[in-house]
Amino acid sequence: MSASRPIQCLFAQAKTPSRLCPRRTFQTGTRLQARRTPKHRSIKASDLGLIKRKASDPELTAEDLRPYSENEKAALAKRYTPEQLAAIEAGEAAVDLNDLAEQGTAREDAMRLNYLDDFSSIHPVVDKPVRAPEENYDPNLRFKTEDELAQDLTNWVKDLPDEPTRLDWMKFMDNTRLTVGKPEAELNPRSYLAPEIPKLDILKRNVTGNEEIDPATRRLMRQTGFDSTDIRRIRVKQLIQHRVTNQTRLGRISSYYYLAVAGNGKGLIGIGEGKSSEHEEARQQARSAAIRNMQPIPMYEGRTIFGDVKGKVSATEVELMTRPPGFGVRCQSLIFEICRCAGIQDMAARVTRSRNHMNTVKATLQALLSQRLPEEIARARGRKLVDVRKVYYGGNV
Repeated sequence: MSASRPIQCLFAQAKTPSRLCPRRTFQTGTRLQARRTPKHRSIKASDLGLIKRKASDPELTAEDLRPYSENEKAALAKRYTPEQLAAIEAGEAAVDLNDLAEQGTAREDAMRLNYLDDFSSIHPVVDKPVRAPEENYDPNLRFKTEDELAQDLTNWVKDLPDEPTRLDWMKFMDNTRLTVGKPEAELNPRSYLAPEIPKLDILKRNVTGNEEIDPATRRLMRQTGFDSTDIRRIRVKQLIQHRVTNQTRLGRISSYYYLAVAGNGKGLIGIGEGKSSEHEEARQQARSAAIRNMQPIPMYEGRTIFGDVKGKVSATEVELMTRPPGFGVRCQSLIFEICRCAGIQDMAARVTRSRNHMNTVKATLQALLSQRLPEEIARARGRKLVDVRKVYYGGNV
C-alpha cells in the first residue's frame, strides 16, 4: 500500500468543508438563498406623496402637540389603572412628535378610509358602547304600590296652580318615579345588553302604505302566513312547460302544463303544477302551488345534504351524494335549479334508468325529504352522538 495515499486523504479532508449533517434536497424549486430578493421593490409613502401637506391644510408643528395637563391626567386616572396610565405614557413617549406633525395628514390615495373620525362621538355599531356605572345598580329596587302612586297623584293635585295647564300634567308624568330605591337605578340603569343597531333610512324600501297587492299574492299571504316582502323574495323557477291535448267527445281540448320549483335559499323547497287553457294562468297556478308546498329539508353545515340518498318515482331513479366544501353542484340542469332554490352549494347527483323530466324533479324532492339525521340514527341505535369537529385540529374542521 502506497504511503502517499493517507496524505492525499488528509489534504482532501482539509479542502472539504465539514458539516455536521449533510443536506438533502426535498424539492425541485430554487433554494431559499436564491429567493430572498423580493420580486417587487418596496415603495415608500414619501415616494407616493402621502406625507406631503397640501397648501390649504394648516401648518402643524411639534409644539402644537402639547402633553397632558393635570386635569386631563386626573380624568384619565378615574378610567384607567396606574399600570395602564404608565403604559399609555410610555407608548406616547416612544412616538416622535415630528413624525406626527409631518405624517398627520389625510390620505388621498385609493387605499384611504372613506370617513374621517375625530373620536369625539360614539358610533353605536363600531365603537364600544358607553354603559352606566355599576354603582347605579340597586338590589333593593322595587315598583311602587298602588297606594304610593295614589299618594304621588294626591300630592300633585294639592300643589297644582289655580289655572293648571297640560304642561303641568306632562311634567308630572315625566318626573314621577315608578320605583322605590336609587334614582339612578331607574333613570340610568346598568345594563349588560348590547345596544340596538340603528336603522338606516337609506335601506328602507320606498313602499307607500297604499301599495296594491294582487289577489293571488293576498291569497298566498293568508294560506302561508308570509307577508308580501317574504313572498317577493322567494325564488321561483319554471322547470317544465309543454302543451297537452285531451280528446273528448266534443273534440280535442288543448291546455298548457307548467311545473315550477320555489325556495327561499335557506332550506325551504317545494314544487307545484299548473294546467290551464291560458299560459299566464297555468304559470300562476304552478307558482302558487310551489310556494304553498314548500317544506324544510335538512342541510349539513347549511351547504350540502346528510349522506347519500336515493329517490324513485315510476321508472326514474335519482342518487344524491354529499360533497366537501368547494365542490359545487354537479348534476343535470333540473336538479341544479332545485339545489339553487333550496340553497344547496355542494352536491353531486346521478339519474339512472328513465330520464323523464317530471319524474326527475319529483324523485329529487323525494330524495331530499328522505334524509336521515345523525341524531335520529344514534337514537335508533341507542347511542350518544358527540361532535368532535371542534376538538381535533385546533377546531379548524
